[in-house]
Amino acid sequence: MASRARVRAPELIGRGGWLNTGGTDLTLTDLRGRIVILDFWTFCCVNCLHVLDELRELEEKHRDTVVIVGVHSPKFVHEAEHQAVVDAVERYEVHHPVLDDPELTTWKQYAVRAWPTLVVIDPEGYVVAQHAGEGHAHALETLVAQLEAEHAAKGTLRRGDGPYVPPEPVPTELRFPGKALLLPGGTFLVSDTTRHQLVELAADGESVVRRIGAGERGLTDGTSERARFSEPQGLAMLPDGTVAVADTVNHALRRFDPATGEVTTLAGTGRQWWQGSPTEGPAREVDLSSPWDVAWFADRLWIAMAGVHQLWTYDPEAGTVRAAAGTTNEGLVDGPAEEAWFAQPSGLAAAGDRLWIADSETSAVRYVERDGKGFTVRTAVGTGLFDFGHRDGAADQALLQHPLGVTALPDGSVAISDTYNHALRRFDPATGEVSTLATDLREPSGAVLADGDIVVVESARHRLTRLRLPEEAVRVEAVAHRTQRAATDIAPGTLRLDVVFQAPEGQKLDTRYGPSTRLLVSSTPPELLAGGDGAGTDLSRELVLTEGVTEGVLHVSAMAASCDDDPMNEYPACHVHQQDWGVPVRITEGGADRLPLVLAGMDD
Repeated sequence: MASRARVRAPELIGRGGWLNTGGTDLTLTDLRGRIVILDFWTFCCVNCLHVLDELRELEEKHRDTVVIVGVHSPKFVHEAEHQAVVDAVERYEVHHPVLDDPELTTWKQYAVRAWPTLVVIDPEGYVVAQHAGEGHAHALETLVAQLEAEHAAKGTLRRGDGPYVPPEPVPTELRFPGKALLLPGGTFLVSDTTRHQLVELAADGESVVRRIGAGERGLTDGTSERARFSEPQGLAMLPDGTVAVADTVNHALRRFDPATGEVTTLAGTGRQWWQGSPTEGPAREVDLSSPWDVAWFADRLWIAMAGVHQLWTYDPEAGTVRAAAGTTNEGLVDGPAEEAWFAQPSGLAAAGDRLWIADSETSAVRYVERDGKGFTVRTAVGTGLFDFGHRDGAADQALLQHPLGVTALPDGSVAISDTYNHALRRFDPATGEVSTLATDLREPSGAVLADGDIVVVESARHRLTRLRLPEEAVRVEAVAHRTQRAATDIAPGTLRLDVVFQAPEGQKLDTRYGPSTRLLVSSTPPELLAGGDGAGTDLSRELVLTEGVTEGVLHVSAMAASCDDDPMNEYPACHVHQQDWGVPVRITEGGADRLPLVLAGMDD
């Protein structure tokens, strides 16, 4: 960027206070002389977790000049609980200061519209760049190097140790376990997510039989002692008696052999899937994206591909993977599998002719079933991205809050690990009713049947909890919520939508094989837009608002690909930038007639 707008960065304010600072409150004045990168995130958001991983290398490389500050900005009610943020910071190994902003105070000051958003502040305290979504690590690296050189020459760069103070470690056998599997011998295999291991527990669910994995991040096959995982989650028994493991942050599918203790890689390259990458092919040659759970169904291993809002399948006989359901668009749309929309599917359970799905970001339970020669997706509980709560009763009125797990019960019903409600719920397809089986669980993320009981993975209590399946469901007071974000006032008639994208320094849009940008627009309710919805390649568009509709949500998905601008390089490095926005709007006289959404750069 040859010239950058000089906008003074607003102060960092959050009622929840600071984490990872040893009890010290930070101000931007304290950070003057350092390059500050604000990471606006929320822990339900898989894209935010991707960005945490993208930032790790930058954080380590520029530790003496760059301070990354996480600004936790909740979507769900549970995410506004301070202890939940404390847990998430440990769970995802966030090694920088975090401001807990439950009322979105700093989010509003910086006019942020999407999770995740990165804001760069120079050593003199001015905002110099903003990036929404994923894929900006290369652009940030370029900008940081430029700022280091510029401010070193001016004498305004201050090097030294950052303000990060690690919390004291807590000794427990498990640390934020994800999923569990009952092995044929009656023991439990548990994904010990934060410790990057699998743990086999005795039939009591407490005594450690063995640990699988070295306990450090990595993608390494071999013996139980040598193998490495990175935040493993889902587990499923394969027909040959081995266990498939969703190795989430490695973007890989692994296999664990309980008989030999050996770990091998079944699918994935270790790289994250991006738009334009292959969606089928030899399993070890196709990129995956945050596989969260796995289940054997219809002669295939199905994969909840949370990172791209799809379901994929793995065929062990052919050694191939393919996208089986979902378009990569985030939302709740039923229909033929290839046309359906999901939102971070995070739990799977096969039962007869149905594959049940915990679709976490829509707070929904959905299922896949055969339909002639193909598959169809249907919704049992849930209405969309913005409605959630704890309400029992008829499925079309019932509410969940970010469920991460589903478990098929013997009577044909489904137990739901209703994670952010700290509850175990039940959906009965025969009656269409949702009930509550148990409360006072701490972030349940999965459950497994054992000897007539249900054993719940209490992730934030770091344990397995055995419960009797009650004949009578527990009743709780109904609570309903909508995502609390201030609506943008827009004028009736025509709205100019501009997705702002400025290629990073030394790059240009890649147009060698056609358009390098993509824009997809839809709305809730669909009647909000009379024109301008659908897909296209221009990042600007005129939207026509329907007369008489007074509020709704605009869903905008944008992608841009940029490549190194070096005419002498026959094979320039290319980078994909992408983000989805859900923008609540209110139509009112005097409202804005232009809606800018920053993908990368600054809206001048």
